[in-house]
Amino acid sequence: MSRPLVRGRVALVLTAALLAPLTACGGDGAGKAAGGATGSASAAPSVRLTVLAAASLTDVFETAGAAYEKSHPGTELAFSFAGSQELVAQVAQGSPADVLVTADTKSMDKVRPDTGTPTVIAKNRLVIATAEGNPHKIGGLKDLARPRLKVVLAAPEVPAGKYSEKILKAQGITVKPVSQEPNVRAVLSKVELGEADAGLVYRTDAAGAADKVDAVEIPDGQNAVAQYPAAALKDSPNGEAATAFVAWLASPAGQKILQEAGFQKP
Repeated sequence: MSRPLVRGRVALVLTAALLAPLTACGGDGAGKAAGGATGSASAAPSVRLTVLAAASLTDVFETAGAAYEKSHPGTELAFSFAGSQELVAQVAQGSPADVLVTADTKSMDKVRPDTGTPTVIAKNRLVIATAEGNPHKIGGLKDLARPRLKVVLAAPEVPAGKYSEKILKAQGITVKPVSQEPNVRAVLSKVELGEADAGLVYRTDAAGAADKVDAVEIPDGQNAVAQYPAAALKDSPNGEAATAFVAWLASPAGQKILQEAGFQKP
């Protein structure tokens, strides 16, 4: 064997010996990194559902979403809240989403070709929201017709606006609102900020802001019942998961959360 070849082999052996500890250390680090990456991958949501939901569901769906994600590892919920008419327009325009929940059945009916069979998951009723302490001593619907009272309502195309218009008309009461808002939460906000003396909102909205507003109950005979249908969208890339979420909302677990927030049984 020639000397250069021997020297070359010796160099290779020495190099391997020197690199072995480093490789071992690097192996542990790489293993941890790989393990970390694997762990992150397994912990990362495998399904992300986009849920278009009526504005009056904002608070309760945040609670429901957290509970659902906890009991369904691998599923993440992303909510988009707005007036039902806005949500329906988004679906009609093809905006990517998985589930639609509206505050009335008529809005859902407008996009029936785009949804699975809707399930009514809750009901609600209207109340009169006033400033804390009810300084104007509003006792019922007829008081909303007072000339100097600043009343705000949801716009006629919004479910809450339709319900408001229906019950006021049934009682023969004419109200001239200072503004008509795009969703019921905007109505509540006007009262909270003192920009309106009163507004018609859902009972659950007033209950969620009990530290800022008072709620004047409207007798059932003068009230309207709001229904909340939920449906998976046919174009959802996560159809099975979307259907499962809708079913969960109607299940005992989902119903418990909705009813604790003040919503009525469907």
